[in-house]
Amino acid sequence: MKLSEIEKVLLEQQDELEALENEILIHRPEEDLINLKSKLAQVVIGVRRSGKSTLCFNALRKAGVHYAYANFDDERLEELQTQDLDDVLQTLYKIYGKFDYLFLDEIQNIEGWPLFVNRLLRQRIHIIITGSNAKLLSTELASHLTGRHHKIELFPFSFKDWCTIRELDYTRLTTKNKGLISKAYEKYFQQGGFPELLSGEENSKEYISTLIDNIITQDIKKRYKIRNIDALKRLAHHILNETPTIIVKDTLQETMGIKSERTLGNYLLYLNQTYLTSTISKYSPKSRERARGEKSYAIDVSFMDKRENAFSGDNLGWRLETIVYLELLRRKAGTENDIYYFQNRNAEADFVVCDGNKTLAVYQVSYDISKEKTRKREIKGCIAGAKATKCNNLFLITNHEREVIEEDGYTIQVIPIWEWLITDVF
Repeated sequence: MKLSEIEKVLLEQQDELEALENEILIHRPEEDLINLKSKLAQVVIGVRRSGKSTLCFNALRKAGVHYAYANFDDERLEELQTQDLDDVLQTLYKIYGKFDYLFLDEIQNIEGWPLFVNRLLRQRIHIIITGSNAKLLSTELASHLTGRHHKIELFPFSFKDWCTIRELDYTRLTTKNKGLISKAYEKYFQQGGFPELLSGEENSKEYISTLIDNIITQDIKKRYKIRNIDALKRLAHHILNETPTIIVKDTLQETMGIKSERTLGNYLLYLNQTYLTSTISKYSPKSRERARGEKSYAIDVSFMDKRENAFSGDNLGWRLETIVYLELLRRKAGTENDIYYFQNRNAEADFVVCDGNKTLAVYQVSYDISKEKTRKREIKGCIAGAKATKCNNLFLITNHEREVIEEDGYTIQVIPIWEWLITDVF
């Protein structure tokens, strides 16, 4: 690629970046995980359009450091090769002058990028990277940047982020604020957390459908040379229609008409690696039990039904469970905790949060426990999970109920979802 062409693109990207200078951007907790003083590459990964670039820009702007910027998720740089990266670097110095910080957006699109980054780290340049494919980043980082990178996962907006955008003070629970916050949650519950849908100007169904198609065609098909893209799309939409769901590969293979078990396994892996879905294992002290029966979730509730030809229905309980799971993922950041689901022959609990072999909390999720049958089932599952994990920190997250349940020697905190989302309880 010609130097003049590279310069034209990078100059226009600089203009786009400068346009952000006048925008008011909210602080997100993940921003605090970016250590700009570190000698390690700071790697922010997550689903497309979750706000990775904005998060990094905000961190750099607040730090007041001089940095250069290149966005490789640009169709004009599609033909860029490994050997062109030095030309990119040369052009960045021409545009920005001397810099000690370099922000590389969606760098995984360029083959051979880890060696380039490694060389820059040796030159003591602080590197900030974003990417939308966990597999590409993790394997290449492990191969070439072992011990020289720090990974931060970013998901679509949390409910706290949503409240901050709406200028709702969730730290002062006055009667007025409680009403406004619970009303805001109803919108969040239906719309999900993708930043670009907050303004209400976007057609949400068209936006989400296009986003999912781009993830499949750009982040999966192109990278993994998928031949039967139609089968992959059918699988992706089927799982998103069914989530939360326990993956039974034999049944799924037959339903989808995918002949090879290996192909099915790869497809499922790609959906996770590109953050279309996220999976957790079954709680068990036995490794072989944890390796079977993974449970799959959409990475945002909008993926469940804001798609063209989606037939997921309006299962409020599944949406609520997904929101709780995604919030647990966010709260897991910066810790060594793991999240599982619990299931035995007689009962199940939605989430078990562990630090190594120590269980920190058991979560049960139910939209409405006003019916006696539902109430008994949810309490039974929560206590079964508590007994199996030897945990006394029990929560039952509902849409609106609040109480304390004492049963069988256990105490269960029943908390409305909007209230739990604005706390820091794990």
